[in-house]
Amino acid sequence: MKRRDFIKGVGAGSVLAGGTLAAPAVHAAKPHKWKMVTTWPKNFPGMGTGANNLAKLITEMSGGRIEVKVYGAKELVPAFEIFDAVSRGTAQMGHGAAYYWKGKSEAAQFFAAVPFGMTAQEMNAWLYHGGGMELWKEVYAPFGLIPTAAINTGVQMGGWFNKEINSLDDLEGLKMRIPGLGGEVLKRLGGTPVSLPGGEIFSSLKSGAIDATEWVGPYNDLAFGLHKAAKYYYYPGWHEPGTVLESFINKEAFEALSADLQAIVINACKASNVDGLSEFTARNNEALDTLVNRHKVQLRRFPDSVLKELKGISDQVVAEVAARDPMSKKVYDSFRTFRDQVVAWHDVSERAYLNARAL
Repeated sequence: MKRRDFIKGVGAGSVLAGGTLAAPAVHAAKPHKWKMVTTWPKNFPGMGTGANNLAKLITEMSGGRIEVKVYGAKELVPAFEIFDAVSRGTAQMGHGAAYYWKGKSEAAQFFAAVPFGMTAQEMNAWLYHGGGMELWKEVYAPFGLIPTAAINTGVQMGGWFNKEINSLDDLEGLKMRIPGLGGEVLKRLGGTPVSLPGGEIFSSLKSGAIDATEWVGPYNDLAFGLHKAAKYYYYPGWHEPGTVLESFINKEAFEALSADLQAIVINACKASNVDGLSEFTARNNEALDTLVNRHKVQLRRFPDSVLKELKGISDQVVAEVAARDPMSKKVYDSFRTFRDQVVAWHDVSERAYLNARAL
């Protein structure tokens, strides 16, 4: 028998030195094709591009064994329906913010932003090394979801207003786009909190459907053109001092992955979380300079008296929300205990250094 006929006869096998048959070639498994739905406008700077980068990272780190396609708000489902879409398996991943899902679980809000709560560094410490992530998984487990932190915005801005805020009375009657626990505080002050996806904020503010809005910070606010709809830009973002943006994963889809692919997905989200905070830190001041010096935005700091009163009311409101159900209380107790510990450390580290640097 000729050599070529022998090789043909054994199918996909090959002959090694000495005439030994090698195992037939194994065809590569088909890639997992995942959909990621987001609450953000497609390709929007920071959040939308962050979702794109996460999808690309997972695809590249897995060597193409997971292919993730991103859908912006309304492309596959409306912005505020992504939680349900991933829960039922219409998509395998979602990219949003946990305070949007307070209607599903009040406890979810604590994993996004707490008024006068923890900074980005402190939130990451609580999630990764303080028991926060285990609690977050417990909150999302009934919905068949696995949560991850995917971006942190850092300290946000206080918001856009068409009048100056000199006292708490100026917030009474205000219809403001402000989600989560910050919205609960505004309601206590006689305002009306409105929850809107990012893509609807500018038109609502411009038309007068809302009187004020918070969004994120200069980098994102400039991209939305909010300076064209409001005059005064307030800081600091008392309501969102270190906002976690999330990527949650359908549990069945995740468990269908091999152990190495599961590790890739989780660690890609961690890498995205670090990269997102770094991008916001790098871009915000340049954007703020553009808003103030080119577009003549009136930058204002909330008066100390207003901030002090807001803090007292925020503490009351957050404690009341936490008392509404056992899961919220469990999460808040962990959050508060960790915050007190990390604040004590930061008083002699981060805060002490920043004060010294300002001398």
